[in-house]
Amino acid sequence: MIVGVGAMSLWSGGGSAKSIAATMRAAGCTYKDVKPLPPKDKSNYHNDVKTLTVPTRWSTFPPTAGGHYGQWAVWGFYRTAVNPRQVVHNEEHGAVVIWWGPDVPSATVDQLAAFYDGKTDGMFGTPITGLGKKIALTAWTGDPATYSRHGDFGIGHIATCSSFNAKAFAAFRDTYLGKGPEGVPLSSDLAGMGPNG
Repeated sequence: MIVGVGAMSLWSGGGSAKSIAATMRAAGCTYKDVKPLPPKDKSNYHNDVKTLTVPTRWSTFPPTAGGHYGQWAVWGFYRTAVNPRQVVHNEEHGAVVIWWGPDVPSATVDQLAAFYDGKTDGMFGTPITGLGKKIALTAWTGDPATYSRHGDFGIGHIATCSSFNAKAFAAFRDTYLGKGPEGVPLSSDLAGMGPNG
């Protein structure tokens, strides 16, 4: 079940969900702000995904927030799929993730790679089965001061698009990048960095 939430100001400033929704829709994309499913133990999403093969439920596809593996994926842009159970952990750190389906033309994937190369800190790119010809941008935002307390698990954001639009994609990135609920600084989310260094 996908539950939408109203427009909100982001905890650390920047654009609002209402303005980015209008920007993405003007570019021909769909857009949603969605609460993640709560962790099974009501406190820690890492406990939900003990292995990279555990069946995992999210409130959106591709996932924007929720249950994830305890180690995030090495930051980068990949042409082969990275396990989404890890990528959601990158989102918790403040990632904006570019996802694309297997039927997206290679020339478009090259455009996505060039977009990624323009600003790599906190960015992630990976194909995902099930998205077909579509491209999605996702992010997970929240206030680190209240995250995982009293039922506050942040908000997932998803824009699903039929084509690449540099202006709209940059607006999404600039609105949500580095605003993950754990409050991890972008200096800890550099391309090539992983959980061990």
